[in-house]
Amino acid sequence: MGWHHAWMRQHEDDPPVPELFVSVDVETSGPSPSVGSLLAVGACLVDDPMEATYLELRPDPERGWDVDAAAVHGLDRERLEREGLPPAEAMARLVAWLERVAKDARPVFVGLNAAFDWMFVADALWRTVGRNPFGVAPLDLKSLYMGRDGIRAWARTTRVDMIRRYPVTRPHTHNALDDARSQAELARRLLSDLR
Repeated sequence: MGWHHAWMRQHEDDPPVPELFVSVDVETSGPSPSVGSLLAVGACLVDDPMEATYLELRPDPERGWDVDAAAVHGLDRERLEREGLPPAEAMARLVAWLERVAKDARPVFVGLNAAFDWMFVADALWRTVGRNPFGVAPLDLKSLYMGRDGIRAWARTTRVDMIRRYPVTRPHTHNALDDARSQAELARRLLSDLR
């Protein structure tokens, strides 16, 4: 039995811990933490998007810089090398913010393609802080949408598909904080009658 299953079995009779949904978006220099750097993290509370944090990180010189990714996010590598936070400092700031806003609640990572964003944040947190306050189970808005609305094809769970059905007012800009706030708005729409 793995450590996660042992932990779950040990705690399955505990009373539920209050949860705090946190919308998180990242910009990166590549498709995975092994070949790309985490460059920017935007996070906000789903229910209060103005309570937020935004961090830009110094790229890892040993990891690649994908020109296609850079064309999307528009972050300047040389500026980040000069002005970006060291990853350990950025992740310490993220954890401090989470502890301040969550208090006794469990922060739940909410993402739109949560698998991608979560893996970069989880990797950076484990490497620099030694823990991931979000745990191992992010809430993926694509999956929530598919199950909630009975969507039969994964290919029909894109952001464009979702906002056709659940319009949001905030634009998708590829700035990590802007996009975290836009995701928070979408999450509120998707969760509105489920909570």
